Amino acid sequence: MSNKSITRILILGALAIIGILGMQVYWMLRSLELRKQEFQENAKIALIQVARNLAKARNAELPAYTTVQQRGNNSFIININDFIDAGQLEYSLAKEFLFKGIDLDFDYAIYDCNSKEVVYGNRVQLSKLSPQQLKIRKLPNYNKFLYYFGVRFHSTGNYLLSGIWLPLLFTGILLFILVIFTISLVIILRQRRLSEIQKDFINNMTHEFKTPISTIRISTEMFLNNELIKRDKRLIKYAHIIREQNKRLNDQVEKLLQVAKLDKGKVSMETIEVNLHSIIESVADSFEPFLLDINGHIQLDLNASHPIIKADSLHLINILNSLLDNAVKYRRQDPLIKILTMDVDNSILLSIEDNGIGIEKKDLKNIFKKFFRVPTGNIHNVKGFGLGLFYVNSICRAHGWQLGVDSELGKGTTFTIKFKKNL
Repeated sequence: MSNKSITRILILGALAIIGILGMQVYWMLRSLELRKQEFQENAKIALIQVARNLAKARNAELPAYTTVQQRGNNSFIININDFIDAGQLEYSLAKEFLFKGIDLDFDYAIYDCNSKEVVYGNRVQLSKLSPQQLKIRKLPNYNKFLYYFGVRFHSTGNYLLSGIWLPLLFTGILLFILVIFTISLVIILRQRRLSEIQKDFINNMTHEFKTPISTIRISTEMFLNNELIKRDKRLIKYAHIIREQNKRLNDQVEKLLQVAKLDKGKVSMETIEVNLHSIIESVADSFEPFLLDINGHIQLDLNASHPIIKADSLHLINILNSLLDNAVKYRRQDPLIKILTMDVDNSILLSIEDNGIGIEKKDLKNIFKKFFRVPTGNIHNVKGFGLGLFYVNSICRAHGWQLGVDSELGKGTTFTIKFKKNL
């Protein structure tokens, strides 16, 4: 995935989470405001009913003007304009508040505006969780009423929040998700940066290797063509070894370069009509000399009736070389490689089967991953970077070919590629 795609996804994810969090905070605040309004309305209704109870007890009439005045978020002044019985007031307040679902501790005070003093005051505990023996808070005076009582509630903040616990819970979860997302974002960006540094290092390293590899190849060819070297069997043997190892090193460097191009999406594909059987025979012939030295053999069974496909011939040859190279590297005694082609509907199925060491089932899902190498147990002579099958899989996907694998530990491995016929 490109840097632009990752950045776009991260930005969209961040905006989505922030947007959801913003909406959640808005609805939480809205719920808190509604809860506050509900509390204040219920408190006013309860206080009005208390005033009515007191007036009824004395066969008095309530004042014609406003009975309840709110003096803050949690303070109220109630106009009676008549004598107030403290015991009856306290009982009526507790009863009406509980009836309206208000189980908050509160202070109340009875005022006499003639003397401008508190006639009586007390604290009433309705909450079971409230601390004991708290001092009574001073309630504000209200000079417009002659005779009245005031009420101040305690812990209204906790009471209001207790009514919106579900929005608070979701907001907390979203905040937690946002923190985790932020941490993940930092880690992803850091890993992406390290990956870019690694890729740049590999690209620079492989390009730097190309010049000495070419120089060694040219020098080796000059050695092999020298008459004096040809007369010395020991020197000619060493020259051949240098050439083979140089070719192997060059192949590994080419794989790294191709993988780097695949990662950046810059691999060039020039598809033309090619004869699949001709390419298979050519690649198989190049492996025959090496197989003869290890008592191995390639068996061809090319049965496809019309083996013309559209492919990039260079990449197709590289794919076949990688699969055959794996069959040789992960071999047992007397390796036998069977290459089969057959018609399947409008496609050609290519099968490359070996009798090697096989692959465990748990490793099959990982073999096409970059840098993954199948554990080989006590076999330590298998070299490579773990790029061959990653390259094979990438090129097959770029062509639209279907790549499959089946293996049994100790019996061998079969790779299949399904090509579309060029009819």
